[in-house]
Amino acid sequence: MKILVPPVSQEIENFKFHFPKISDNLEQDEEYLLLERAGEKEKILFHEYDRIFEIPGLYEKVFYEQLKCQSPKVVVELLEKQVNTAGQTMEDLRVLDLGAGNGMVAEKLVQKNVEIVIGTDIIPEAEKAATRDRPGVYDGYYISDFTDLPEDQEQDFAQFRFNTLITVAALGFGDIPPEAFVGAFNQVEDGGWVAFNIRDKFLKSNDDSGYQEALSTLTEEFFEVKDSKTYVHRYNIHGEPLTYKAFVGTKLKDLN
Repeated sequence: MKILVPPVSQEIENFKFHFPKISDNLEQDEEYLLLERAGEKEKILFHEYDRIFEIPGLYEKVFYEQLKCQSPKVVVELLEKQVNTAGQTMEDLRVLDLGAGNGMVAEKLVQKNVEIVIGTDIIPEAEKAATRDRPGVYDGYYISDFTDLPEDQEQDFAQFRFNTLITVAALGFGDIPPEAFVGAFNQVEDGGWVAFNIRDKFLKSNDDSGYQEALSTLTEEFFEVKDSKTYVHRYNIHGEPLTYKAFVGTKLKDLN
């Protein structure tokens, strides 16, 4: 099933943007928009989050209004279902939000009354956007590289006693390498919850991103999958569905 992606320019504050009219099917990390401001046009790749976050509301307008992204809702609801099944409540969760961006996922979590939610991202523009767009949603926000975490952040994270890791629409495509995901995974207490989603192509045997191998290793003895769901993450600029798979499970022990 396809959707009709509006071909006309969409207005947002003093800017206009539209998607390119091209026949080529672009890969997900090749998609872009054309932004018009001050009489000039500029090309912004969808994965140039620093540039997208610079403009208030652009991220939501592009991915959620036009391309119908539903991943924050899907992943948080899948997590809530398993938490409740285990006899716990969302209020028990102390969450590390990896690849937090401008707080779309945290907003859903706060609506569920989680105990704390700490955001982490690798680009400063994400923290600025979260503070601007959703002030007060996070109990803390860190610019972190989980492949080389500073000692002071290690100490802070240990004090938060995370019992949940969540990462939505951030794995693969070079945004968060498998090593960083494992680094964040190791911040969670044994027995804690892990919820994430990933493009289905990264789960196939011919995957060269490293995620198929990393997730296979995790599920051998470090992570127990409790539930999963295949669904349409969003549509591409041609109106075609992009399929992701969401996972929720419990951490068994650190992967070193």
